[in-house]
Amino acid sequence: MSREITVALGQMSCRAGDKEHNIETIERMVKRAKKRKADLIAFPELALTGYVVRDRAYELAEAIPNGPSIGRIKELAKKHNIHIITGIIERSPRAGAVLHNTAVLISPQGYVGKYQKMYLPTHSVFEEKRYFRPGYQTPVFETQIGRLGMIICYDVYFPEVSRLLSVKGAKLIVCISASPSVRRGFFETLTAARAIENTVFLAFVNLAGIQDGLQFWGGSRLLAPSGSVITQAKYDEDDLITSKVDFSDITRVQAWVPTLRDLRPEIFSSLKDEAESL
Repeated sequence: MSREITVALGQMSCRAGDKEHNIETIERMVKRAKKRKADLIAFPELALTGYVVRDRAYELAEAIPNGPSIGRIKELAKKHNIHIITGIIERSPRAGAVLHNTAVLISPQGYVGKYQKMYLPTHSVFEEKRYFRPGYQTPVFETQIGRLGMIICYDVYFPEVSRLLSVKGAKLIVCISASPSVRRGFFETLTAARAIENTVFLAFVNLAGIQDGLQFWGGSRLLAPSGSVITQAKYDEDDLITSKVDFSDITRVQAWVPTLRDLRPEIFSSLKDEAESL
């Protein structure tokens, strides 16, 4: 595992339903990130398709890891020797009408793994449960650049997901997102909280621009284990930010914020019991 890596966040606006355009945008950002010597670049939730696609989700969905768009991403990762995380609509190989809102991790050597969004907002402007099946796994991936975990947007509201990734050994949690402007304050608070309580680096990469009247606020950010903002993207427009991450900082922060040492696992059982009776 590398001690120090350079992380890039590719904050982009998408054309809903236009995968070719979106992949071309991803390719341009990958090239720029590599010029800055990035080891990893992350793109927003559903960056390949756009977020507001509604019933077109079924025709835009692809299998993982052998769908055509993932093939293009594999080529980019290999060509530019970079790890790539991006969001995609995944079609189940066993049931064509079963879709997932998925984050995919690709290395220069090929497909590494995926995370399927666990919490699907279906309120106000959101209707994800209409289209997607929730995920059930919280994998941590051992890569050449470190132990990585992934979450997607609304998952950040539920601290148990990030906590589980941290307990499994993740040093960097990447949250890909399609957060509209009305949620900006929540996300800026919650991303800092998830970094602090788990003493991990947290990368938040958000959509920008407008889709079907819904404005996405951008504001992508990389946070230190102390919760401080290392670097942040512009609001409301495309941007590419990069910064170094030194994983040895985690040990130093854990010495004076020993949240993992002080965990009380028995409380988790009580939480489960109480939540089941809500």
